[in-house]
Amino acid sequence: MASVLGKVVSRAISTTRVASGQAAVSGHQDGWKLWRKLTFLVALPGVALCMLNVYLGLDDAEAHSAPPFVPYEYMRIRNKRFPWGDGQKSLFHNPHVNALPSGYEHTDEHH
Repeated sequence: MASVLGKVVSRAISTTRVASGQAAVSGHQDGWKLWRKLTFLVALPGVALCMLNVYLGLDDAEAHSAPPFVPYEYMRIRNKRFPWGDGQKSLFHNPHVNALPSGYEHTDEHH
C-alpha cells in the first residue's frame, strides 16, 4: 500500500507543470503602483506627523532646566586630566548639560 501511495505522489510531483510565460512574469509589472501609493499615503504623511510632533514639542524641551547639581563622590571622577583644554572638560563637553566636578558652568536659563 505504501509503495502504491509513493508512486502516486511521485507521479503527481513529476507531472506538475511549472507556470511560465507572461502570466508568471506579469506579476511584477504593477509593483511601482504599490510603492507609489505607499510613498504618498504612508511615508509622506508619516514624515509630516513627525515634523509636527517636533515643532509642537519645542516649547516643552525649552521649558526643562538642568537638574540640581548634587556632588556625589562616585560621579565625575577625574583621576587624570584630559589632554585638551583645561583638563576638566570632556571632548564633547556641553556647558548647559554636562556638569564639571565643581558644578555647572552656566546657571542662566537662556542658551
